[in-house]
Amino acid sequence: MSNISINMDESYRRLSQNDSQLLQGKKALVRVDFNVPMTNGKIDDDSRIKGALPTIQYLLDNNCAVVILSHLGRPKGKVVESLRLDPIAQRLEELLGRTVKKMNACIGEEIQNAKKSLTSGEVLLLENTRFYSEETHNIASFSRELAENMDFFVQDAFGCVHRAHASVEGVTHFLPSMMGLLVEKEFEALKGVFINRKKPLTLLIGGAKIDTKIGVIRNFLPIADTILIGGGLANTFFNAKGYDVKDSLVEIDKASTALSILQDAGEEACQILLPRDFVVAKDISDTAETRVLNRKNGDLMNDGEKILDIGPETIQQFSEVIANSQTVIWNGPAGLFEFSPFANGTKELGKAIEDNNNTTIVGGGDSVDAINRFGFDETKFSHISTGGGAMLEFLEGKMLPGISALKKSHEL
Repeated sequence: MSNISINMDESYRRLSQNDSQLLQGKKALVRVDFNVPMTNGKIDDDSRIKGALPTIQYLLDNNCAVVILSHLGRPKGKVVESLRLDPIAQRLEELLGRTVKKMNACIGEEIQNAKKSLTSGEVLLLENTRFYSEETHNIASFSRELAENMDFFVQDAFGCVHRAHASVEGVTHFLPSMMGLLVEKEFEALKGVFINRKKPLTLLIGGAKIDTKIGVIRNFLPIADTILIGGGLANTFFNAKGYDVKDSLVEIDKASTALSILQDAGEEACQILLPRDFVVAKDISDTAETRVLNRKNGDLMNDGEKILDIGPETIQQFSEVIANSQTVIWNGPAGLFEFSPFANGTKELGKAIEDNNNTTIVGGGDSVDAINRFGFDETKFSHISTGGGAMLEFLEGKMLPGISALKKSHEL
């Protein structure tokens, strides 16, 4: 039976449900996910910053002062100059059309004085929270300092809510706390998959490793009509079924896990489809020589070859399933789409999902990257999640610390 019920509790507090009069003149501490891709100090994609704008603007429109928390990269508790949030502050200032004061720390006397002097309509961006080891270790004293001189906390970093970090979960112990507009949107979209259950329901899952996907697959066995498996993930299933995948990416030690999933799917009357054919090559490059093999026809791989994409017969079969689905959830690419010889599977399945006018939900960094890379129309997808890991854990039915903590919140 699906384990998702743990995430369905309606007692979570939400920013959108607050009487705006209660917000007037208050100081809001807002956790966002500004962990944007950057090259040489320049932002490559500002979509995560734009995603947080509705919540920030809502607070400003209600005469709040706003203090923003975010991490960037993995500095591992040390100050890394290239991971300071100054470029983000500059871009946020441009998008908001108002001054954003950037601080070079998260705690300390200077920060507390800046919070105290902050007035309605002003925005303060604190430094990278992961410059402090106390952040990832969720140290209460650090959380308390983050919360000091603030009136309430808004959780708007969906990409981080599966982490029990100080700025994600810890601060909720010291402030009235609630979902921001972005997190609420994510929560409702993903929850709707399980509550509405528009059938046929199809899960398209790819990527490299079975460990990060197994919980999701198992949780969907009782409710999905079809699970389509592609990417490196499929290789582990091929290997478990006795097909020699040669030099392909494969988790040999997960063969029993793959076989048990296939057995459980039969018991749940959920159809799991593996690729019938696939594209193989000996090298990974934009000029690689490829050939298409059909597993069902008994085609065998040569030494040194790797499975790097799904083939045309599989594309047609998977696309037909997608076209006939009322709900499609997509997480993970069908192949190594970053290289043109192995991009077709992901591109064509993405197109099939784009053309489906029913409920379509996409998540995971690679899937979202594919949407951008192939120029798909984002408005044609019902929901594009901002958090790959958080989305997977939600769909797996796990408790998300950054969301479950909101139930303990006090009234404003």
